[in-house]
Amino acid sequence: MSFTKMLAVLISLAAAATPWSAVAEQTGLVTLKTADASRDWQAVGKLMLGTRGFCTGTLIEPRLVLTAAHCLFDRETGARLDVGEIQFLAGWRLGRAAAYRGVRRALPHPDYVYGGGDLVARVGVDIALLELDQPIRNTAIPPFDTDLSPAPGDRIGVVSYAQDRAEAPSLQETCDVLAVRPDVLVLSCSVDFGASGAPVFSVRDGVTRVISVVSAKAEIEGRKVSLAVPMQKPLAELRAAFDAGQGQIGKPLSGVRMLSSGGDGRPRFPKP
Repeated sequence: MSFTKMLAVLISLAAAATPWSAVAEQTGLVTLKTADASRDWQAVGKLMLGTRGFCTGTLIEPRLVLTAAHCLFDRETGARLDVGEIQFLAGWRLGRAAAYRGVRRALPHPDYVYGGGDLVARVGVDIALLELDQPIRNTAIPPFDTDLSPAPGDRIGVVSYAQDRAEAPSLQETCDVLAVRPDVLVLSCSVDFGASGAPVFSVRDGVTRVISVVSAKAEIEGRKVSLAVPMQKPLAELRAAFDAGQGQIGKPLSGVRMLSSGGDGRPRFPKP
């Protein structure tokens, strides 16, 4: 079965459990342009990839950022990006960040192969950890905890940057889990080029946690969907490899550079 047909089947099965009327009630994207609006989302940042574009990343520990694995590769050559060129701009909004950090070490999931294998299999391990050159210990930028993967019908949200909203994050407070497989989540969340690595959130008992990472956008029978990583097992495997010392080490930066979205600004986001 082709990738598109498989997703169409997943959507059809999900529709039986999740009424489309409920899906239609999802909220739209809201740009977080003010300090008040963005206050709770400072740990989500713009991940600058030298002059090659940007992704979205999330602080999950004072020194660890979670993003998509494909963000670490040059989309034209397939080669790994130089770690020293990557910077994390926490809470980037209208030309300023709440914190600026370089990256000391970067590790994609051990099973991730850029441009190789089954598209669905790649989505299932499309996560990476970045070790910052200095921890972020600002009380205004608390890291997000991670949690279990969602179930079909769960209401979730996404915070992301994208090509037409690169200067401030956007929040979709409510979207839906359309289908769950061991190797891919199909979501109704609105994403675009640049949202690779964006955190998918759930709120349980009043606590916001990261439950997935956006991998790609897709279109099924005219309906736009997003594909995300069912993170529980892949993240545990990635953490184990990271704790074992794996990952590409970059040269330490001589100083922090203030960045805008200059250069070509090309966002990173494959489309299946």
